[in-house]
Amino acid sequence: MSHKIVVLDGIYANPGDLSWDPLHDFGDVTIYDRTTEDEVITRSKEASILIINKIKLGTSEFDQLPNLKLIIISATGMDNVDLKAAESRGIKVKNVSGYSTQSVAQHVFSLILAIYNKVIPHNDSVKNGDWDQNKGFSYLLETIPELTDKTLTIIGFGQIGSEVAKIGSAFGMKVLVVSDHSKSLDKYELVSLEEGFSEADIISLHWPLTPEKKGIVNASLLNLMKPTGVLVNTARGGLINEDDLAHALRNNKPSFAALDVLTQEPPTTNHPLFQLSNCIITPHIAWASSRSRKILLDKVFEHVAHFTN
Repeated sequence: MSHKIVVLDGIYANPGDLSWDPLHDFGDVTIYDRTTEDEVITRSKEASILIINKIKLGTSEFDQLPNLKLIIISATGMDNVDLKAAESRGIKVKNVSGYSTQSVAQHVFSLILAIYNKVIPHNDSVKNGDWDQNKGFSYLLETIPELTDKTLTIIGFGQIGSEVAKIGSAFGMKVLVVSDHSKSLDKYELVSLEEGFSEADIISLHWPLTPEKKGIVNASLLNLMKPTGVLVNTARGGLINEDDLAHALRNNKPSFAALDVLTQEPPTTNHPLFQLSNCIITPHIAWASSRSRKILLDKVFEHVAHFTN
């Protein structure tokens, strides 16, 4: 049986530096970089296999896609697909997990080090001609602290949180862990959420977004942070009340935030955090190293192969 395979939003996993060629071994393949909500049905109506990232699929779509047998989500989260509706129609849904652990952990520390080593202000200063004006072999705009002996609180201790803990330990940091699950933490100390916020020099969020955790990082928690504290979020934007964070940053408590995720993606151009010099924002790229995306695509191909063989 020949399968019609359609990739609806392939640009995220593969912006052009990887190959979709292995898919052609399994059927007739059509690849779209992006697909709007209005284009989903037209582009998918003949498909038996759909590969998506953030495209939303539910009862309305399934009722119009009688040939659909398999959905592969090229991501870990599955909240964009109505799983019960798919199951009731005999449509299998697969996702990919564990592909971006090292990539996200690397991004966490790229953000931390950019802040601690004052990379952005010194880069801007040099390019503005300040080094030439200084006349010395070196100059400091601000004090540069070291990570050694600083306290890192990791909130959420899954694969990524565990990897961040290992790197933090390698830097000589004291690692505290806030976790919903009681399990062995080896050499790491398990603390409450409030303790984690109040004792940390740096906080790194790694919780999944659940209804209970929406906006959990709010004014009351932020107020517990040290004035020199740094908040890093590479998990889900909805964990943070962004208005509360903007207010806290304007009052320099915490002193800095580094975010790879926001509540609304893409955000509006007048987002309250965009005007703040003590907030670094990257466009949800922590997961997206070339190695991570290669692992992701290989897992997608494995799902297709298993289904078609």
